[in-house]
Amino acid sequence: MKKSTSILYTTVFTILFLAGNSDRAQSQLLNKILSKATKTNTTGTPSSQEISTGIKEALQQGVIKSSDQLSAVNGFFGNAAIKLLFPPQAQKAEATLRKLGLNKLCDNVILSLNRAAEDAAKEAKPIFISALKQMTLKDATNILLGSSDAATQYFKRTTTDSLANKFRPVVHQSLDKVGAAQYYSQAATAYNKVPFTMNKVDPDIENYVTQKAISGLFTEIAQQELQIRQGLPSTRTTSLLQKVFSYADKVKK
Repeated sequence: MKKSTSILYTTVFTILFLAGNSDRAQSQLLNKILSKATKTNTTGTPSSQEISTGIKEALQQGVIKSSDQLSAVNGFFGNAAIKLLFPPQAQKAEATLRKLGLNKLCDNVILSLNRAAEDAAKEAKPIFISALKQMTLKDATNILLGSSDAATQYFKRTTTDSLANKFRPVVHQSLDKVGAAQYYSQAATAYNKVPFTMNKVDPDIENYVTQKAISGLFTEIAQQELQIRQGLPSTRTTSLLQKVFSYADKVKK
């Protein structure tokens, strides 16, 4: 009751004060009052809804940035941490082919695999956004107070199958478009024809590219998540994010 009375008195005082000032002064004062009223307090314990909203806001920024970076030209090819190389079972074949002077063929295979992964990454954004929409309040709290890769693990659980289903046809089309399947098939066939070759190489490359594209995407998302948790200035850009993650920082000390 006292709180309501105080608010009423404040409102009446404000109206009376505005009435005795110029339009410009009224506007400036009113804007100041509204700004204070709508600004999120960056201290204290956030509500469950604030945690949910803050986590979704931060992760949406992270997945959009990750998807955009990896779907750009050289998003995979120019990133040593996730760059696609020959499959492990084919790396011996690659070494043999390079010794035979077929460096250009091997280089074309590697470039084409990465171009296919970059094309596939363009399909990731709506899948991650859908996963965020389905996130519960409990999920958000567990992510906020969980391990340094809790959000990445959530995305792995909720999006891996959808990503694979969406990526496969894109990878197939991209491999055909840039000739990756043909390059790899030629490389595998050439190796399999080398005398005394014991372990033949499977010329089908599509599943490998699909899985590596998904793995690379999660690697990038994990980096974005770590930056958010470490409090880099570019990640906690709103008062809500500052409040939510400052709370997590205090709880986890």
